[in-house]
Amino acid sequence: MSAGEIEHVLCVPTLLFHELGYFEGFQPMADRYLTTLLDPAHTSFRPRNEVEEDPSFKQLIPYCVFRCGGQIFHYRRGKAGGEGRLHSKRSVGIGGHISSTDQIHGDRRYFEAMHREIAEEVFLESGFSDRCVGLINDDQTPVGRVHLGIVHIFDLDSAQVRPREESILETGFAPPSELLREVEQFETWSQIVIQQVLAATLEA
Repeated sequence: MSAGEIEHVLCVPTLLFHELGYFEGFQPMADRYLTTLLDPAHTSFRPRNEVEEDPSFKQLIPYCVFRCGGQIFHYRRGKAGGEGRLHSKRSVGIGGHISSTDQIHGDRRYFEAMHREIAEEVFLESGFSDRCVGLINDDQTPVGRVHLGIVHIFDLDSAQVRPREESILETGFAPPSELLREVEQFETWSQIVIQQVLAATLEA
C-alpha cells in the first residue's frame, strides 16, 4: 500500500453479530458464526480510520496462537506496531486485518489474508497443522468494541518462530501455566485465550 493511501478492512455490521448470538469473552462454536460472517453478502471493506472509532461495525481479525510441545509462543508489542492502544502489552496472538488488497474472493480471502498476516509479522519456519477453535468478543475496551477475533491454534512441528516486524519484541515459548500466572501483563484478547482456551489444556 502506497504512502497516504487509506487502508480498507473487512467488516460486518455489529447488529448481524448480535443477531447470530451475542456473547462476551470466548465462544467455541465458531462454525455457527463464520458461515454467515464470512459470507460476501454480509461483509464490506471500509476505511480503517473510520471503523476504528465506529462500534456499529466489527472488523474481523484472525488471531493465531502458535503451540509446540504444549508450550505457547508469546511476545511483547513494541511502539512500532500499528495499534497504539496495545503498545507494550504482551500477547500470544499473531494476525491482523483483512484488507481490500487481498486478491482472493469469497471466504478463501479470509484464510489467504490470515497467512499473509502471519508471513508479514513472523518467520514461521516449521511445519504445522491449524484449526479454528472459536471467537473472541470484548466490548469492555475501545479496541475490543470495534473488532471480532477469530482464534486459530497452530500446532507446530518445532519451535521455529522468529519476529519479522520490529514491533514484535521479547519473544519466546512458555507453558500455559506460566502465562496464566502472568496473565495481567497481556492484552485483553490474550488474557481471554490464556484463561478460557489454554488453561483448559492444564485440566485435560
